[in-house]
Amino acid sequence: MSRIRLNQEYRNKIANRMRVHLEQEDTVEKQKYDSLKAEQIDINDNAWKMAEKIVRRHYTEDDVEKAYYLQNKFENVSTIAKDSCFHFHYMGKKEEKDYDNNVSIVDANIESHFDFKLNGSIDVDNNSSYARDDNGYGYALFRDELKAQEDCNPDILIEQDGKENNPHKTKYVEKNNDYLGNEDKGYGKQWNDKYQLDLIGRDYCRDRSIACSEDEYMFLINWKNEKSKFVMAHHNWIKSILDQMKEIKLGLKGYKYLDEAIELSTELGLNLTDAEIVRTNSTGLTIYNPKNLADRIKGMKNKKVKTKAEKIAERLLYEQQNQAVN
Repeated sequence: MSRIRLNQEYRNKIANRMRVHLEQEDTVEKQKYDSLKAEQIDINDNAWKMAEKIVRRHYTEDDVEKAYYLQNKFENVSTIAKDSCFHFHYMGKKEEKDYDNNVSIVDANIESHFDFKLNGSIDVDNNSSYARDDNGYGYALFRDELKAQEDCNPDILIEQDGKENNPHKTKYVEKNNDYLGNEDKGYGKQWNDKYQLDLIGRDYCRDRSIACSEDEYMFLINWKNEKSKFVMAHHNWIKSILDQMKEIKLGLKGYKYLDEAIELSTELGLNLTDAEIVRTNSTGLTIYNPKNLADRIKGMKNKKVKTKAEKIAERLLYEQQNQAVN
């Protein structure tokens, strides 16, 4: 019986199946992502209760009622509206340097911007009222929902990390954002409607920076940090899969025959059959022993920091195995 040769369509099909398989594996990275995802609703709800407490201490329910009364009575009064972002501040201390670079500790107004919208900034160092996240948080939180859509890709920002903007990235970012929605529809609207308060003052929230205690301020800074950890967990999980897929695609590119690809898949825990493969001819490049390649990819999961000596020893063993095969 003749061996079946591979073509690019087949390699793509195998790679797609492997990507799905790797995403379903119960790795340390995936466990971290799943664990943090389960905490996100409580984290946001608790932070919102804190923000609401601070705001209502400053703008009481009685103040809100009076402001609405005046706004409804007079056409030229526009003083109250619903909002989801706030500037909070407290009087604290900070370091200050003089012209001679001498450091002194001085009183300072410590202020940050906190945005509860789905695409609100999670950067603790950015105090702009107009700062918006790249929707990485929304992509991580609603990853399953986005994955279920034919034209969406919740991992696109991670896949394109370090690359310049391009049509491929733009296409999926626009599709993702359109599906999630914002003020008008979708999960974005549901989210933003949940986290909003009646606020008195101009639209620009820096004009109504609200005083809070240092403990309250740090509670909300920690909320931002916890959201950032979740986004990073999503990044680390998908990055580990992309690293493995890079090796898999390299191996598939070098295989000439179907049985080699099936052996690799089996070694990595994915069972495939000839019936699932489109049988067409192609030529290969460098041959990678399937078992060796599978072992190498398995070693990429849940990686720990290795010493230089360990890395050299592993590399020598890998080269020896390849020489033995060739």
